[in-house]
Amino acid sequence: MAHRLAQAFWPGPLTLILPRAPACCISDLAADGLSSLAVRVPANATARALLEQVDRPIAAPSANRSGRISPVDAAHVLEELEGRIDAVLDSGPCMVGVESTVVDLTDPQAPCLLRPGGVTLEELQAICPHIRLPQTSSDVLPHSPGRLISHYAPHLPVRLNALHAQADEALLAFGAPRPTEAPLVWNLSENGNLEEAAARLFTGLRTLDHQGRALGLERIAVSPIPQHGLGRAIQDRLNRAAAPRPQDGVEDAAP
Repeated sequence: MAHRLAQAFWPGPLTLILPRAPACCISDLAADGLSSLAVRVPANATARALLEQVDRPIAAPSANRSGRISPVDAAHVLEELEGRIDAVLDSGPCMVGVESTVVDLTDPQAPCLLRPGGVTLEELQAICPHIRLPQTSSDVLPHSPGRLISHYAPHLPVRLNALHAQADEALLAFGAPRPTEAPLVWNLSENGNLEEAAARLFTGLRTLDHQGRALGLERIAVSPIPQHGLGRAIQDRLNRAAAPRPQDGVEDAAP
């Protein structure tokens, strides 16, 4: 199944969690002491050129501080990490916008979709009809990146499935524009295109967070998102952005 999924979606936005071979030469530090590895082959030409020059696997955490909004271009990386890293290899904005889909194949009898992303559930089911969803987020925390209950979070609180935005809220909209009291609006896709919405999601959250705080707004209201295709990945990120934040008010110093 790993070979079939890799053949269909690599290079591309699919991460496979696989058992480590007994003679695996990957550092235990890169695997956090686990018996599995999360492996991906990126489609980005610059990333692939770097891999070819290095000629070995690269351990690559995401370029944002833990729990914060993911970056989709070099400016976002510097906003989070300037002064903490030596350089940014800038190959332009991310094409998909949301992170990779993560599939756990450590149990060959029960493939599991741990994180929806750039490869949709429908696309996976065409090759792996028996793929399942995890019962709870806590079941998969040790095995997969991007599974914190509170994650991808702006500073302003997030209110989901908002049919109307109020005067003290910024609005993350989706679909045809409607009259709103919100003084600040970012529309993910006026045409209701989920691919466009995914590509604009994190930039929209950052923009509304920065400008909303400058205007003294209290929250970010989010319009309902269709739950098919890339809509599942968008909703997953929004659910985590809106989750209670146990470390609110504590500056996260970890990259």
